[in-house]
Amino acid sequence: MSSRRLPLALVALAWVLACAILLPRARHLESVLRVAARVDGSESAMVDDQLAHRFQSPFAHSLILVATGIPSPADSSGRVVLRTLVDSLQATHGVSRALSYLDGREPLFVGDDKPVIPSEAAVIPSEARDLHSRPAQSGSFVTGTFIVVGLDEHAQPDVLLDSLRQSTRRLGASLRREYSGAALRWTGETALNVDLRRKSAEDARRAEWRALPVTLALLFVAFGALVAAALPIGGALLAIGITLGISALVAQIWPLSILLQNVVTMIGLGLGIDYSLLVLQRFREELRGGSDGQTAARAARRHAGPTILLSGSAVAIGFGALAVIPVNELRSVAVGGLLVTAFSMLVATTLVPPLLALLGHRVDIGHVSLVRRRQWNGWQKWAGIVTRHPGRVLLLAGLPVLLLAWQATRLRTEQPRVNWLPRQLESAAALHDLESMGRGAVVQTLRLTLELPRDVPALGDSGWATTARLARELVADSGVARVRSLPGLVAPLIGTLPRDVVVRDLADAVRQSFVSLDGRVAMLEVVPREGMAPEELAALVRRVRAMTPEDSRLLVGGLPALNIDYEEAVAGRRQFTRVVTLIVLATLVVLAIGFRSLLVPIKAIVLNLLAVTAAFGAVTLVFQDGFGAALLGLDGPLGSVFPAVPVLVFCVVFGLSMDYEVFLVARVREARQLGRDERAAIAEGLTHTARLITSAAAIMIIVFGAFMLGDFLLMKMLGFALAFAVLIDATVMRLAVSPALLTLAGRWNWWPGVPRHSERSERSAFTTGETSRDASDSLAGVG
Repeated sequence: MSSRRLPLALVALAWVLACAILLPRARHLESVLRVAARVDGSESAMVDDQLAHRFQSPFAHSLILVATGIPSPADSSGRVVLRTLVDSLQATHGVSRALSYLDGREPLFVGDDKPVIPSEAAVIPSEARDLHSRPAQSGSFVTGTFIVVGLDEHAQPDVLLDSLRQSTRRLGASLRREYSGAALRWTGETALNVDLRRKSAEDARRAEWRALPVTLALLFVAFGALVAAALPIGGALLAIGITLGISALVAQIWPLSILLQNVVTMIGLGLGIDYSLLVLQRFREELRGGSDGQTAARAARRHAGPTILLSGSAVAIGFGALAVIPVNELRSVAVGGLLVTAFSMLVATTLVPPLLALLGHRVDIGHVSLVRRRQWNGWQKWAGIVTRHPGRVLLLAGLPVLLLAWQATRLRTEQPRVNWLPRQLESAAALHDLESMGRGAVVQTLRLTLELPRDVPALGDSGWATTARLARELVADSGVARVRSLPGLVAPLIGTLPRDVVVRDLADAVRQSFVSLDGRVAMLEVVPREGMAPEELAALVRRVRAMTPEDSRLLVGGLPALNIDYEEAVAGRRQFTRVVTLIVLATLVVLAIGFRSLLVPIKAIVLNLLAVTAAFGAVTLVFQDGFGAALLGLDGPLGSVFPAVPVLVFCVVFGLSMDYEVFLVARVREARQLGRDERAAIAEGLTHTARLITSAAAIMIIVFGAFMLGDFLLMKMLGFALAFAVLIDATVMRLAVSPALLTLAGRWNWWPGVPRHSERSERSAFTTGETSRDASDSLAGVG
């Protein structure tokens, strides 16, 4: 896309329109993103669909109000307080119904008295899962109850939750006049979604503000001019903003996960700065060579464009592979990653060059030489060592990485047992309140749908008997605390009245919650035993799914069922192997075409695999085992990592690492085309690209490291794993192991062809020698 064919005014108009349309939408992205995970085609997803479309329950969308520090509703004084709360909630516009102990006096709604240390009542400690196994301690006793609040299907959850919170703050203040320890907190899936969306947006903004000043300082030291330093950052922020704006539009028709927002910010900062940096480096070199602004900008795009295209293709391959996993979170990351990669490339190749053409020599206005430029031959000496002693370098550099990679064999991919929700969230504190009341298992409730044969209605004799029989089988399971079903709810009344009369007189809300509109599907709720570990919940789900009522179809949903479906979809050996194979083969083809070689792409892929595996080993030691965990704000070892971490890290790092391989090997290939022998070419390539590689990696590490300081445990893991992988790849892999292997392979590097001598080698398909030299000179202060 030559600037001769695309006038500057047209480019400017296109970008102005894109900014005007998309940037305002980016500000509202968090309100349309989803927190809840979903595994498309899974059993848990099918249950969600049935409850959403075949039932008409007023509690299809609900909140939970947890009230602590008040009398038990089993007492008359507690019932008076509860009635006040229920009446106030049901009078709120947007609330469809409130379900509490007052509806049938079900024991489930009565909290057990549990001892809690006062300081633990306000936050979620990491050891909260062991709360009920401790001996009684001195401290307050938590009493209270909870209310399930159904939401009108047309209500806006964010707005309604804010309104309800304002109302309960007033009610809580009133209650504390009589009960000093009274507390009202909201939780449930809807409340968690709202709180996590807002917290995610806040964490992403904070990570940006952590990374940007350090990155700006780094670039200012490199360039010595504020305009030159700010331009790559501005390009990255623009790519992020437009990506988030388009994501807001996509989310209107295709549900996207909240994880997209953080990943787009993280990847956009790293890629956007690196790509714009390549163009800027070439532009300044052309200016120093005597070109005017227009000529220099065209040359910068012509030489840096292919490099950006190859790098972006490798990154896109990684994100594209995520789309094959049937999990909304990872597919959302795939969408965000592909978009931000594409717009980072577009900004660097279509917007930055015209801006540079307009700026010309003014790009260096206010130039200050912060670093004394002088020849430093440290990298040249290192290149000589590597090419003279490749075997020793390979052994000394590769052995520690192999030992670290071996630790990855112990990596456990399952939901961490600790409370990983940000402690500041009211909805997270309310979950702890439920645990303190002995009702924490309520959020782990399994939802079963029993689809009966076409000629068997759920309220008929046969359907009723099948449902009752299944409920009895469930109650007999040692992992089940209680079962809620329509036969169970009305059983106490059937002895005095006929069943048909009892069912007919049931409130519509109750009947519609447990029987589908067509009368063919019965719903049962199974509350697990309190304090069950994740593996015990998983075993319970598998036992329930193994139950097969005759001629009926039983589906199991709920959070524990979703966790199993999620782990099988993300961390399953077959699925992970499929993703790895897809990425490796696609990358091999792209690099083989680009380098016209077979051995070089294979070597690059093997080193990438080793770097990623070493990053997994570091994650195992830090997060799973707890070594140095306190430095990241963790209370101790987690015992496992989120199932999504390995596949996310692999897909992201595999593409990003190819940047450094392209810089190094392309420079070596250029030297061979100029007639250097193999060892001299490798030494020259390493000498001229070492600073560029380390400096580009430093920017990536700063960006990824900024996310390690946030409150989201998943993003903390991702930030650490990505930063460590880039650190290992850009130093040990590309500056020691890779050139050592190139030296050992000799002329076989370029099999089945041999690089030909070319007078036009400086216009290589990847990156030129001048670009590499200019980059290494201008980044000498930070390399």
